[in-house]
Amino acid sequence: MKLCVALDLPSAKENLELAESLKSYDNIWMKVGFRAYIRDGKPFIEALKKINQNFKIFLDMKLYDIPNTMADASEEIAKLGVDMFNIHASSGAVAMKTVMKRLSTYENRPLVLAVTALTSFDEDSFSSIYGESIGEKAKEFAKMSYENGLDGVVCSAFESRAIKEATSDSFLTLCPAIRPFGEDAEDQQRVATLELAKKEMVDFPVIGRPIYRDINPKEKVKRILEAI
Repeated sequence: MKLCVALDLPSAKENLELAESLKSYDNIWMKVGFRAYIRDGKPFIEALKKINQNFKIFLDMKLYDIPNTMADASEEIAKLGVDMFNIHASSGAVAMKTVMKRLSTYENRPLVLAVTALTSFDEDSFSSIYGESIGEKAKEFAKMSYENGLDGVVCSAFESRAIKEATSDSFLTLCPAIRPFGEDAEDQQRVATLELAKKEMVDFPVIGRPIYRDINPKEKVKRILEAI
């Protein structure tokens, strides 16, 4: 299990200050999401690497478009030198195959994950769009992703074990909405503690607000890594 810290603060300065405070940790991942990348772009990723070259970077862009456009975007992401990015599983098998085929020419391609069900969904809101339960559809999306060469999926901790059982223990699960020690769920619906995440075989717990809203983020990360 590897901690992934969500850099979701309102400015590049705040996010880089958070990263700077954690630079002594060589075994953590940094998640760069929509807001941070749209606002701060490639220079932000380069600045993170300068803080600690051992930081692994997950670019959380959730690509969803026609297959060729997704493959074009995937190539540009690979050129950034990030270590992992994601697409939406509902883009379908053809899109997955097209993305992975395009990336196959890269010697050190980034890991590619597929988003199954956003953790902001509850059962009713998910079913109104997809017509199935979260658990069943997440497993279906995961099997499609596995069969088409992706490295793993983004899911909630509650689906992680079932997804591995339906695919492989080595098929990665990255799980947002982790509240390590039972902190407030806020706008997330399917939240889990670190204890549950470990039990459910989560590979990457993504933790943001419980870290950067803490009075001492570095100490909070230390506690999380000890728990992991």
